[in-house]
Amino acid sequence: MKKTEKRRHIIQLIATVVSNGYLIGFTQGRIQTGGQKFVCVPGLNCYSCPGAVGACPIGALQAVLGDRKFQFSYYVFGFLLFVSVLLGRVVCGFLCPFGFLQDLLYKIKSPKIKVPTKLDRGLRYLKYVMLAVPVIVLPIFLTNSFGTAPPYFCQYICPVGTLEGGIPLTLKNESLRGMIGWLFNWKMFLLLLTIVTSILICRPFCKYVCPLGAFYGLFQRFSFYHMEVDASRCDHCGACEKICPMGVEVTKNINSPECIRCGQCKSVCHTDAISAGFILGCGGSCKTCKKEKEA
Repeated sequence: MKKTEKRRHIIQLIATVVSNGYLIGFTQGRIQTGGQKFVCVPGLNCYSCPGAVGACPIGALQAVLGDRKFQFSYYVFGFLLFVSVLLGRVVCGFLCPFGFLQDLLYKIKSPKIKVPTKLDRGLRYLKYVMLAVPVIVLPIFLTNSFGTAPPYFCQYICPVGTLEGGIPLTLKNESLRGMIGWLFNWKMFLLLLTIVTSILICRPFCKYVCPLGAFYGLFQRFSFYHMEVDASRCDHCGACEKICPMGVEVTKNINSPECIRCGQCKSVCHTDAISAGFILGCGGSCKTCKKEKEA
């Protein structure tokens, strides 16, 4: 399991560095505005981060929905749909910088909190509310006198923008420090709350708040990357469900919208009952391929 986690963390680190590879931005305290910034990255990574080389898909979606010349953005929605169908929440487990940060924070030695099952299940729906209301509905309908709308989720809720954009930019720009007001303080509170809860609870932002994870989760069952449990091999020891950081009922629904494809369940399965891979390249281990062989 340690080898699996180490490999995953290396991939997460590479994804984080690549997503924020414009190092000059950090030294100069400014946002890169080149043409490539119109290209979305798969994970939740703030456009306003001085090192960001691409746009956050959630921020981009709000930007086009909140424009007074609103037109359905085939590019942004198409990008999200493509990534969802290709990878599902593999992005959350391997390619999202903020997911990586939460993983590291949870490794800090401290008492851990287990959220009661009923409360946990109820809170899981909150991320879908975040996707529906501040990301989609409010930018479309709650506009100003000019017919435009701010990116509500990014501006009032998302702690990623505060961490990656707000803090670095205010540290490097004295003029911005003089403009700090209630909104910045509110966002700092949400960031600190997220950091503290991430130390106590595994990936609370991913579980309960992230609208990007919610979108990817909607298409998890249909994604090309699939995981399967071989019922003939499984001895129901419960090790997979005990180790799962997202609380997935692995033997019942391994392709749950909550699964981030971290592979921990597979690494602890002593009967090799769990397989994972792309449908077109899984080596014949998934149910789809087995059915095709039997046919």
